[in-house]
Amino acid sequence: MNRFAGFDARERRVGGSALVTGTEVETSESGAGRIITTDSESTLLKRRNSLLESIELRTHVFIDSLQPQLAAYMGSVSQGFLPIPGDACLWMEVSPGMAVHRVTDIALKASNVRLGQMVVERAFGSMALYHRDQSTVLHSGDVVLEAIGSSIEQRNPAEVSWTEVIRAITPDHAVLINRQNRRGSMIEAGMSMFILETEPAGYVLIAANEAEKASNITLVDVKAVGAFGRLTLAGREGDVEEAAAAAMRAIEIVNRSAALR
Repeated sequence: MNRFAGFDARERRVGGSALVTGTEVETSESGAGRIITTDSESTLLKRRNSLLESIELRTHVFIDSLQPQLAAYMGSVSQGFLPIPGDACLWMEVSPGMAVHRVTDIALKASNVRLGQMVVERAFGSMALYHRDQSTVLHSGDVVLEAIGSSIEQRNPAEVSWTEVIRAITPDHAVLINRQNRRGSMIEAGMSMFILETEPAGYVLIAANEAEKASNITLVDVKAVGAFGRLTLAGREGDVEEAAAAAMRAIEIVNRSAALR
């Protein structure tokens, strides 16, 4: 008599044909069992491994400690578990987009990280993982990198499409910005504003976190998905300039590792 390991009745053999996938456990009369891997499973395992190795790592962003404003903003757009200030965060973006499901599955099974966000776009897929313990987040990230045959150094560099500090925002300009961005804080007339656009999108997260660490600013908008990432922050002129410098240093650090490829 045969039984099947880990399979429901609907997944058993039909008319004596081989299993589509899985492992058959055959029991002899003596009660001893032996495991038989079907030919079809072997083919699928090879194909799965091949697909994993074809996944492109676009963005790998590790944030050691989420700052209060960024944690609150990410919570406002989160589909899953909400981050809190001080959590470690890993943001990964891969291509093709649907591959993010496999990457997410690997990461969640590697440790007890919490899934805060998963976005499946047409070309790219992104996920955000959180945990209070940095090593837990890093471990899940390392397991994913090993599974897809990649490394942090192989992530795409951060290309800055636009960066600028605009001083003394006019009232009309401030009103339009506030109407367009309802998840962050509001910008007030007379404030200075720093804007940053990156490709891939996820790199604006590390720029926003480092900017908030460095200076007393107001986080207005952080868009980390899509073709381009966009960061908008505001405050007094000196504070904004200091935050802008910290954000650009974070981008430079990302590109140093990418330059090692």
